[in-house]
Amino acid sequence: MPTFSSNHAEINYQTFGDSAKPALIFSNSLGTNFSMWKPQIDHFQYDYFVICYDTRGHGASSAPQGPYTLEQLGQDVVQLLDHLNIEKATFCGISMGGLTGQWLAIHQPERFNQVIVCNTAAKIGQEQAWNDRAALVREQGLQPIASTAASRWFTTGFIQRDAALVEKLQNDLAAGSAEGYASCCEALSQADLREQLKDIKVPVLVVAGQQDPVTTVADAEFMIERIPNSKMSEINASHISNIELPNEFNQIIQQFMT
Repeated sequence: MPTFSSNHAEINYQTFGDSAKPALIFSNSLGTNFSMWKPQIDHFQYDYFVICYDTRGHGASSAPQGPYTLEQLGQDVVQLLDHLNIEKATFCGISMGGLTGQWLAIHQPERFNQVIVCNTAAKIGQEQAWNDRAALVREQGLQPIASTAASRWFTTGFIQRDAALVEKLQNDLAAGSAEGYASCCEALSQADLREQLKDIKVPVLVVAGQQDPVTTVADAEFMIERIPNSKMSEINASHISNIELPNEFNQIIQQFMT
């Protein structure tokens, strides 16, 4: 699979569809890789040039020594667009990828037609909790985090209904880079865009999971009250809504893009 260099990291990416069509780039959540977007790749690759990548420290991307910063995560996306000679794209990110999207909308608005941020917040969680998690992962590896991930990611009904898929995602998390995961936790510990939301000029869609215990509907409402050109859609799913309700998710973002 192709890679490119960005700020001491080798970033793994893949493209789908015709490069002459409008570019649509997807950004994964903490502890996953770009395969999480398979339902979206399958749906959108006929009308868009779909670009997926593994956030640094995740999947087949390298995991340079951290801590990382949100700015680094955002610049990796800009470097990817440059690498592919794409001037403007639509961005869609979930959870950590949604924070990356907010950073891009604030700092690189000229590169994006629209930004879609899903199951995210302008500040996710508390600094100390993220630093504690980073320390735990460096000490004990990713297995303890992976064993409890499903309850944070999905509703009980989905976990029972699609046990094989949930297990695969947990296994992917357990097999990931502890250093990469911990370094992204440290980026999240420092990331706070609450004061900068008012500066966003790009059209933004915020997708909120009604059952999401991590980034709530209230977090989404906070964002749309402050981002000038924004709208919100709710989806009856937990934290990884694009996997739990793929058809509804695809319809929501398709409607926004068209």
